[in-house]
Amino acid sequence: MNFYALIFFNVLNHSVFVGSRVAVTLYAIHLQATPFTVGTLMSVYGVVPMLFAVSAGRLTDRVGPRLPLLVGSVLVAAGALTPFVFPGLPALYAAATLIGSGFMLYQVTLQNTVGFIGKREDRPTNFSVLALGFSASAFIGPMLAGVTIDWAGHANAFLLLAFLPLPGIAVLVADKLPLPRPPVQAARSGARRLSDLFAHRELRGIFIISGVQSMAWELFSFMTPIYGSRIGLSASVIGVVMASFAVATFSVRLALPFLTRRLTAWRLLNFALLASGATYLLFPLVTNVATLMALAFVLGIGLGGSQPMVMALLHDSVPEGRTGEAVGVRATVVTTSQTFMPLLFGALGSTLGVAPAFWAVALALAAGSRVAKKRRTR
Repeated sequence: MNFYALIFFNVLNHSVFVGSRVAVTLYAIHLQATPFTVGTLMSVYGVVPMLFAVSAGRLTDRVGPRLPLLVGSVLVAAGALTPFVFPGLPALYAAATLIGSGFMLYQVTLQNTVGFIGKREDRPTNFSVLALGFSASAFIGPMLAGVTIDWAGHANAFLLLAFLPLPGIAVLVADKLPLPRPPVQAARSGARRLSDLFAHRELRGIFIISGVQSMAWELFSFMTPIYGSRIGLSASVIGVVMASFAVATFSVRLALPFLTRRLTAWRLLNFALLASGATYLLFPLVTNVATLMALAFVLGIGLGGSQPMVMALLHDSVPEGRTGEAVGVRATVVTTSQTFMPLLFGALGSTLGVAPAFWAVALALAAGSRVAKKRRTR
């Protein structure tokens, strides 16, 4: 029951994170902000996580999960409340910083904690359920923000979002949610060097695959609207293509508990990366809408199914007492990709066209699948 309470509180916090990105963007446009300013606001969400995710993971290893979960939730709520209390563009920068930082701390702590709930063989299923929660909140947050803006205005949308973390904050303050504490014996013996994690063969492969996954996800989010516009698709049709991807990520996460009882995590990861790479090879060659929807669906299955497997494998491989730190390293890899990959894809698209960007990521996915295959055969 504690596990599902954690998932529920995460859905609330993640809904604020993704909903605020919509609300910040629309409020900035309402305030006559330029596209460059809007882009800067979006990048602010990832700057602090990129720099401090490893430190957040180490904090979780050292003090346990309750305090970081509480502080992360409070920062998310405070960030959402800021534009309501102090209307204007500077408040949006503060909101993006607070929400991005708070959710990073919350997410790193939660991903560390979930790995210690139940038995080791439960990890793939647990992370699949966690990923399902992320899929649900990715739908709830933007919808809630958009509807509230239309009906009650931008400021009230932020106020509503600020209320969402409160149930989790109340439970954590009252200490009514028993949480597993990761083992710390290894953390107390000897120096803890970050290079040790990168030198660990299994973890190095997981970090590489995490970077490739994040790159592939960002490519779809960033380049699909651009490619769709170039081949003459309307905004609504582009939205339908992207919705096919979202439906697939939710569907495969529903099926993962069944699949993980029959296939190893490394084997599933190998198949998922290969399927995603093949999809990106074909994507820029297709202009038919139905085929694009089918390719987006296959891509959603591959990328949506691989993320829970990576988290389960990370917990299986990491040295005892350093799980939070390893989760923080992975978060740094992901946020760095989210910050810089759109700039790279934009430069490629402007100079060489969209196809080289898709094909470059396809090669990266193929390389990632090779890493997974090597681990699978060991």
